Amino acid sequence: MPWPTGTRTLRCQEMVELVTLYLDGALDAATQTRFEQHLQQCDGCAGYLEQFRTTVHTIGAIREEQIHPIFRARLLEAFADTAGSW
Repeated sequence: MPWPTGTRTLRCQEMVELVTLYLDGALDAATQTRFEQHLQQCDGCAGYLEQFRTTVHTIGAIREEQIHPIFRARLLEAFADTAGSW
């Protein structure tokens, strides 16, 4: 999905949709600038980004063998269901 370009301020919903691309360094320069400008003006989105970073870091520290097989299967099923709606 192409993202709007130009100088229009990003809305909070767009921020949520772009957060993974931002953390992966995959935004084009103009969108990254607009993303970071929004963060400077919106405490809610800045907090969301930090919460997302903390979640990614915490989950990344869990080894596969530490997750009960039933819970792992449920997680994978939930992610598959979510990915299908993108």
